[in-house]
Amino acid sequence: MTLSIIIVNFNVKYFVEHCLFAVQRAIANIDAEVFVVDNCSSDGSVAMLQARFPWVHCVANTENVGFAKANNQAVAQAKGKYILYLNPDTIVAEDCFELCIQYMESNTKVGALGPKLIDGSGHFLPESKRGFPSVQAAFYKMTGLSSLFKKSKVFNAYHLGYLDENEIYSVDVLAGCFMFCRKSVIDEVGSFDEDYFMYGEDIDLSYKIKKAGFENIYFPLTSVIHFKGESTKKASLNYVKMFYKAMAIFAKKHLKQSNKHLFIFILYTAIYIRAAIALASRFFSIIKMPLIDAALMLISLVSTKTIWVKNIKPETTYEHKTLLVFFISYVIIWIVSIFFNGGYDKPYKPNKLMRGMLIGATISLALYGLLPEEIRFSRGITLLGALLSTLLLLLIRRVAQALGIKNFESADKQKNVLIVGTAEEELQIKDLLQKANIDKTILGTISPFEKKEAYQLGIFSHLKPLSRVYQITEIIYAQHHISFKQIIESIQSLGHHIQYKIHSFQSESIIGSSSKNTAGDLYTTDFVYAITTSQSKRNKRVFDIGLSLFFLLFGIVLVWFVKNKKHYFGNMFLILEGEKTWVGYQDEQFPKLKPHLLDVYPNIKSYEIPYDNKEHLNWLYAKNYSVWDDAKIVYKKWRMI
Repeated sequence: MTLSIIIVNFNVKYFVEHCLFAVQRAIANIDAEVFVVDNCSSDGSVAMLQARFPWVHCVANTENVGFAKANNQAVAQAKGKYILYLNPDTIVAEDCFELCIQYMESNTKVGALGPKLIDGSGHFLPESKRGFPSVQAAFYKMTGLSSLFKKSKVFNAYHLGYLDENEIYSVDVLAGCFMFCRKSVIDEVGSFDEDYFMYGEDIDLSYKIKKAGFENIYFPLTSVIHFKGESTKKASLNYVKMFYKAMAIFAKKHLKQSNKHLFIFILYTAIYIRAAIALASRFFSIIKMPLIDAALMLISLVSTKTIWVKNIKPETTYEHKTLLVFFISYVIIWIVSIFFNGGYDKPYKPNKLMRGMLIGATISLALYGLLPEEIRFSRGITLLGALLSTLLLLLIRRVAQALGIKNFESADKQKNVLIVGTAEEELQIKDLLQKANIDKTILGTISPFEKKEAYQLGIFSHLKPLSRVYQITEIIYAQHHISFKQIIESIQSLGHHIQYKIHSFQSESIIGSSSKNTAGDLYTTDFVYAITTSQSKRNKRVFDIGLSLFFLLFGIVLVWFVKNKKHYFGNMFLILEGEKTWVGYQDEQFPKLKPHLLDVYPNIKSYEIPYDNKEHLNWLYAKNYSVWDDAKIVYKKWRMI
């Protein structure tokens, strides 16, 4: 056996599918075996692997044992002369493995090898080649000097920014998403250290290989797409915590005693600093737009009041205190209404903002009508202020779009999309997009051959000038008549301003990634449940919190009317912590929900609902979810908690 390929999968069913299509082509002329170790995925990965890739050795774990341990499960069974640790969110070229084997065969002192990694937009990923962590490198990385001076040998020693990304070098650390290792070396130094749950394993293994007298080679003669990249979720607290703690484990194991304590101190300092920055950044990103909108609303209301008093009711005077109370109340109602109607969701949709303002203005006027006559404000100022606010908010967003500010990119923005493929492949992709309810304007197709049909815009070798002529914003490659290698080379040559997607032959999905900072894009014919949308998740969570606070506030009275008095207050706190939800189901066929207090079934006396009816009701709840469903169920069944 020449090569053993090991892939650890966790809830990336479609990415691992495309990865295996590419691997299958790359091992066509190699005596190879492929292991996929699934870390208890809940997305149907195992069933897909067993049905579509019977030639793959599938190891289905019943729990998430971590990246290192999962890899080691397959290493124990591997028979190859070489071992490749490969991430499921990668795409390799057809000649990738052959080039790696040829280099390893000619250079017996090489213990491990890693390719040039690019993200889904063709950007070079700096984690392709790295230096070992050190006190200085950690300090420069923590302070941001490494990002400021990317080509500096001193400041960017961690990512070796001073080395040409297109030249072969002996380096300290290779990326764990693609580590091509000599099996005899792995037998000598050991595989991934299981003290690391995630992150740091590749640094540790690279260190052990180099310490044993072998080289780690950065090998850019082949390029590999890594859709997520190291930067995925870097802003999250969990990433900060896990990454720096992994560095601390490395320091304790391998650094000299004199440097160890200082390095660990710097690392833990970095954890708190980066965590604080991540929190502040996340908080600011959440409140930034509502704060700007609030300022614009106040400007609109003040302007409306000035015009109203000057031109319509000059004899009227308003107390500043009254103005302040009403204006702030209106702004809060309008902002909350926009939020719940998805006006702050990305990508931006003007109809959601307008709907939010319409509902907010209606609520404002309704509450106004309930107030006693002596403290009422002006209905005209309220209505005109809401109208002016809406126009101003729409105008500001339109200006932001014109300036190309990314967060304001409209979901309705026209995208010029090309398909690289035959007429049959074009129909397949269009059918897939239609089934996935994705609306795209396809300008036309590019022939994968050197000859085009009359209806096609051009041929594959002319794709670069054609993309400029037609101002293309997205390209979907139909991988069948063109190779994965051609796709990878095309992405690198066309530039980062275009979004790229890949549809592998015989697949029912399209994958891609517009940025190394995102988890990847996916178009699939799988059914999309309303309960999985960001708006539904947010509304459900806010409903849970608000209702739990209400039941806690009046708990002294309400507790006597419920079924489970013993756990009444405990359940309310569990919901507030996010460990439970008010309404839900327990059915693995549908999107997973937290443990629930009330199920979705109607309360029918003397009638036991059959299982198949429950299944259908669960499906309807997930498919058509609205927060009003939860409200109705709680209203009817709250005594059952």
